Amino acid sequence: QVQLVESGGGLVQAGGSLRLSCAASGFTFSTYSMGWFRQTPGKEREFVGAITRSGSVSVYRQSVKGRFTISRANGNNTVYLQMNSLKPEDTGVYYCAAEDDGSTRSSPREYDYWGQGTQVFVSS
Repeated sequence: QVQLVESGGGLVQAGGSLRLSCAASGFTFSTYSMGWFRQTPGKEREFVGAITRSGSVSVYRQSVKGRFTISRANGNNTVYLQMNSLKPEDTGVYYCAAEDDGSTRSSPREYDYWGQGTQVFVSS
């Protein structure tokens, strides 16, 4: 069956870095765009960024541009989110998601598969 499993979350001080991974199985990973989202209690899930099937194009929400980088390894069915210069407002549960039409959409409704999430906490 389809699985997306995130890992790499944890507690980090402001200014620090984390690298999240998302391991995919049960579908043809290289034919799906991949997105990262985050959510905090009481708020809607928000788009962090996304990457195309080949990895040639990635897009980001404005607040993380220059700090976060998405990459993927199609040979390993894995997508990554490198987060640098972390801020307390980056705290949340981070989810990876897969979308089959190849674009880098920002709406959660456009995504077909979701992971269970990994918690990131940035202390001030």
